Amino acid sequence: MATVSIRGLKKIYDNKVTAVHDVNLEIADKEFIVLVGPSGCGKSTTLRMVAGLEDISGGELYIGDRLCNNIPAKDRDIAMVFQSYALYPHMSVRENLAFPLRLRKMSKEEIDRRVNQAAEILGITQYLDRKPRALSGGQRQRVAIGRAIVREPAVLMMDEPLSNLDAKLRNQMRAEIIKLRKRINTTFMYVTHDQTEAMTLGDRIVIMKDGYVNQIGTPKELFNKPVNIFVAGFIGMPVMNFFDNCQLLLEDGKYIAVIRGVKFELDEFQQKALAQNGQQPCEIVCGIRPQHIQIGKGDLTAEIEVNEMLGSEVNLHARSNDDEVVMVIPTVGLTTDVSMGATVNFTTQPELIQLFDKASGNNLIWYDQASAEADAPVCKNYEF
Repeated sequence: MATVSIRGLKKIYDNKVTAVHDVNLEIADKEFIVLVGPSGCGKSTTLRMVAGLEDISGGELYIGDRLCNNIPAKDRDIAMVFQSYALYPHMSVRENLAFPLRLRKMSKEEIDRRVNQAAEILGITQYLDRKPRALSGGQRQRVAIGRAIVREPAVLMMDEPLSNLDAKLRNQMRAEIIKLRKRINTTFMYVTHDQTEAMTLGDRIVIMKDGYVNQIGTPKELFNKPVNIFVAGFIGMPVMNFFDNCQLLLEDGKYIAVIRGVKFELDEFQQKALAQNGQQPCEIVCGIRPQHIQIGKGDLTAEIEVNEMLGSEVNLHARSNDDEVVMVIPTVGLTTDVSMGATVNFTTQPELIQLFDKASGNNLIWYDQASAEADAPVCKNYEF
């Protein structure tokens, strides 16, 4: 078990392209950290620098109390699970699991103990004598994970381990990984481009874009308190609705958000935060989560273009003037006509409107990460 301390980490390639800029991250012992972002954002490069598979161009990396910048990967007490299973096809599952332990010249008794324990944890005991070609994709990935955990590493790293699996297997393996982290005492670093994986697995999530860290926080913090438009649009499914060309007004000492001519007087928490920041009236972008929209009341209108009935809820894809609006509406007690072509009124609770500066894209309430530690209102009708 170990802490990981990343201080000003940089990666600059020989062609002078900077892939990772000044990453700072403190990972606690036994914490599950997920790095997430679009392709090319630098998340895998960051992981590979921690693992010792990429040289560090700048900054410091500590695993435990050891400075690891120049320590070879094999001596960092880490294990890696890759996107490809990377199993030896000519070896049985047992031999694949035992291989890294044989390299360490462990005793046969200790190798057998660790292999059998890993196989039991991952539910692959019955496959120990099979070759990888006789296994399904999910079973092969379990073997790859088992080969990593038999080493009992201080840090277990996974680089998009589920991306080669179909949707059903991904869901199953997510559940297996959640169970796994409760049964082994190690620190996890996990890379994915899938925000659903990030939200369900991570104690904290690191959101990256273009080599920069945009925000670090718990899934709930990122959902309720995104620091900018990128984070707000990346986290949450369906993605947040953005209303462009809105206004932030100050009338009789009160801040008011105006969306398509409809005024929303902001709540006490937002009023205080904006006043403390000395916020002046300006053009803004307003963000509203699909789950935070209420239909059948309010002065905003939209025409329904697509109706996706999902049983307990219905996803409505609508158009309000020039804005595409997605609404997630519970079907229990739904009396409003939501058929295709119908026009609906909709609104939201003012405290759930996210306010973004039009020029910078920064959240006017949450851009200061220190303020994100405060308690913010959450939707009364949506349980995270």
